[in-house]
Amino acid sequence: MSVTSAQGFRAAGVTAGLKGSGKPDLALVVNDGPLDVAVGVFTSNRVVAAPVVWSRQVVADGRARAVVLNSGGANACTGPEGFADTHRTAEHVAGLLDVSAGDVVVCSTGLIGERLPMDVLLAGADAAASGLATDGGDDAAIAIMTTDTVPKTAVTTGAGGAWTVGGMAKGAGMLAPGLATMLCTITTDAVVDAATADAALRAATATTFDRVDSDGCMSTNDTVVLLASGASGVAASLAELTEALTAVCAELARKLVADAEGASHDISVRVVGATSEDAAVAVARAVTRSNLFKAAIFGNDPNWGRVLAAVGTVPESVAPFDALTLDVSINGVQVCRAGGVGEDRTLVDLAADREVHVVVDLHAGPAEATVWTNDLTHDYVHENSAYST
Repeated sequence: MSVTSAQGFRAAGVTAGLKGSGKPDLALVVNDGPLDVAVGVFTSNRVVAAPVVWSRQVVADGRARAVVLNSGGANACTGPEGFADTHRTAEHVAGLLDVSAGDVVVCSTGLIGERLPMDVLLAGADAAASGLATDGGDDAAIAIMTTDTVPKTAVTTGAGGAWTVGGMAKGAGMLAPGLATMLCTITTDAVVDAATADAALRAATATTFDRVDSDGCMSTNDTVVLLASGASGVAASLAELTEALTAVCAELARKLVADAEGASHDISVRVVGATSEDAAVAVARAVTRSNLFKAAIFGNDPNWGRVLAAVGTVPESVAPFDALTLDVSINGVQVCRAGGVGEDRTLVDLAADREVHVVVDLHAGPAEATVWTNDLTHDYVHENSAYST
């Protein structure tokens, strides 16, 4: 039930009519308390959608009662009118729930540069409010999908099952740090304050969503919101909450990669032997953003030369290493040893499994990091060339 697995939450997902396909397109998640803790992490893109501007303000005080999310339109690059539409959405939902508009987070996803049909959206909000239920999490997860082929949910528990964390996310393209393109709502019934929730959420997203890089394209609408109801009556420490949130975020992040637009391989790039974690991340991202490497994997070609070429683009000031000591393994076969030829690359069978595991050893230090990506396929190009039509 994802976002309604934790106590104190209701949700709904409805078909408002925002999508031409007639599929569900509006979700509502409500925190019935007793706590109303809310924190969020948002896109680092300098071009941001109106809902991001609004929602940053909403969670600034560490409180919120509801999240309303629509697919079928991003409400990004829509000027003052688009922000007024977001404000109007929050006011309308607040009236339905008898809460303050300043306690309603608004999220939107879809095509950039077009106004939302507000009469349709607000009528959908009416229907969602009427349909709120403690088992409505699955419907909500379906309603936020865009090019996703499957809904994405995750649940875990803490303190021996004393409290729960549940989440839903959408995202299948424009997946790149910061965050990875997505809308994600996470709920917990643990007793926590806003400072603890914020620290735990930022720690969790830093090693999960921030390390998913499908296509190097950053969204204008990325939003991850955590709501805490406290309904379990059991307090969670920072360490406990961080562990649970990281588990949920990691599962959702992997599901984003697995459903990436047109992908036929999920690829982990693990960099070891780095001087620092930041250095390892920088090298991993250089590889995961190489279209040459990603195209090779699509063709089931373990072309390790493309890995080395990408590694070498990272400045020495960011990631020191000696190019003559680099090792690369693909699915356990060391195809590159000491910057040169290793084992026979034909020993790597990329057609045998969807998952591909690349390990790059810099032999420069003790740190490591992993970034997940996917291959670059004909279907990805087709889907994104036809997206707005």
